Amino acid sequence: MKQRVFLRTALVIALLSIVAVAQTQTKKPTTDLEKTSYALGADIGKNLKMQGVTVDAQMLARGIRAAMGLDSMVISEAECEQLVMNFQKEMMAKGEAIKVQSAAEHRKEGEAFLSANRKNLGVVTTASGLQYTVVKEGTGKKPKATDTVKVHYRGTLLDGKEFDSSYKRNEPATFPLNRVIPGWTEGVQLMSVGSTFRFFIPADLAYGDRQMGPDIPPGSTLIFEVELLEIK
Repeated sequence: MKQRVFLRTALVIALLSIVAVAQTQTKKPTTDLEKTSYALGADIGKNLKMQGVTVDAQMLARGIRAAMGLDSMVISEAECEQLVMNFQKEMMAKGEAIKVQSAAEHRKEGEAFLSANRKNLGVVTTASGLQYTVVKEGTGKKPKATDTVKVHYRGTLLDGKEFDSSYKRNEPATFPLNRVIPGWTEGVQLMSVGSTFRFFIPADLAYGDRQMGPDIPPGSTLIFEVELLEIK
């Protein structure tokens, strides 16, 4: 879906903004219009390259000029639409294949980590596969799944990369315990108010094979340090 939106957006930008495609390659842009057109072209090219898209740059330029009425069309509009649809389907299939491969690799990495981690001193493994250690034991009440809790937390990947932190925002998070990932719902119920636990959450108790934003790859095992501040 993101690739489809990007490709449509990129083509719209190009059609509206690039007016000097046929000029010589050695000419340096001087006017604001030329510089902006060049920058937009460079941005489109960079994004196409990042996505692994191979295009014929000259034909791309010809298509843009023809669509803008600066040249004649050499392929019918209906054929163009079909070609673009086929291209988008191919890109989506490639993206899905990459996602599946990435999820498999991260799951394998997570399983190896959890298998070794369960042998470490102080690590408790529950029936679901959730692992945790007690950093600090509190003395307050324990929440139920239907409760709303107030917590501070820090989330990292297995390589130590931090993807979220309420500490950095300097603001605790408040949420219903039954509306978060299963690893949190189960784990936080084990905590007393005032406790700090470190959770090692396998993919199936986290986000599964979904890519969550730019920072959490599909199939990731996640590590959270959670401080239970209050039960609302």
